[in-house]
Amino acid sequence: MELQELVDEVSRVLGEPVVLEDRDFNLVCYGAHPDELDPVRQRSILHRRSAPEVQDWFERFGIATSERPVRTPADPGFGVVARVCLPARWNGVTYGYVWALDAAGRLAGPEADERLDRVMRHAGRAGTIMAGQARTREHLAERAHDLLAGDPATAEIAAAEIDRLGALARDVPVRAVALHLADGGPVPPLNLWRLPRAAVATAADDPADPTVLLLTPSADADHLAEVARRLYADRLEGADATRLVAGIGGERADLVGLRDSVREARLAARVAHAVPRLRPVARWDALGPYRLLACGPRPALREGAVDPAVRPLFDHPVLAGTAATYLDLAGNAQRTAEALAIHRQTLYYRLGRIAQLTGLDLADGRDRLTLHLALTFRPLVG
Repeated sequence: MELQELVDEVSRVLGEPVVLEDRDFNLVCYGAHPDELDPVRQRSILHRRSAPEVQDWFERFGIATSERPVRTPADPGFGVVARVCLPARWNGVTYGYVWALDAAGRLAGPEADERLDRVMRHAGRAGTIMAGQARTREHLAERAHDLLAGDPATAEIAAAEIDRLGALARDVPVRAVALHLADGGPVPPLNLWRLPRAAVATAADDPADPTVLLLTPSADADHLAEVARRLYADRLEGADATRLVAGIGGERADLVGLRDSVREARLAARVAHAVPRLRPVARWDALGPYRLLACGPRPALREGAVDPAVRPLFDHPVLAGTAATYLDLAGNAQRTAEALAIHRQTLYYRLGRIAQLTGLDLADGRDRLTLHLALTFRPLVG
């Protein structure tokens, strides 16, 4: 049986709503059931994991070490109904918890005990499956690190091992997806149970750039980026969720070429932070001139792209924004005035001030290019 089938069977035998979480209280799967759910389980399903205070409350009852069903009481103030926890264990280690709600008290008494004993074998089977999958994911993360950071020979070996483990085929076109928070803060652990199977997760090998990387078949990259962002949005909630962006690297013919796609995905995510119109998912293929950011170190790009003539303009944000909009709209005065919600005479006055500050002639194509490059790249090169 697969995990979903095991959960459905436990729910059928017990006649109660059932949910499976891993040992970090990440949602793995849940059984459909018509009965009303308590707020804790609703939040678990909605946010794909239980809140830390909920985890602490349940762990007080010894669920992490028990080999038998554990009954936990109701706590109306906490939004918790009574339930039974069936530890999902393998080889003496708990890998997850099968939770059965018991709001009506139907899981008490000899007959209920017999049913609980019967489904404990399903919980044990779930523990075995989860242990195997956890070991496989750890192994894949190690091989992904070798793939991206090792020498060519090591990358070849890692690619063959990832193929052997059934995650990504060695010779199928692939892409990298990078997930990053706008303020550069650490991205919380991803609920790997909810990701598509054909995806390998690893962390960027750079403590100063805490990025989560996903390696995927090229055809699945857009879908995977959206799924991963939704999982994080569930976990981050509120304003934090809006700060999460994804970058998708260019396609590579096989796993061994993924290192360059990772670099492109991370750069695309960086561009998405600075360019609102590219959020929340930026693709390397659609970055246009921003791909120049991959051509050298940031100081060199700053010197090359940000002409000294333009720098006085940066002290005047309104004028800089006007110039950027005017150039983005190919110098169309009417469309620029409409986009900025200003009178056209106001626009002409601002354009005159821009020319005075920079010494650039906005009627000259080369001067326009100089100004446009500086305004485009300055947010990304400092």
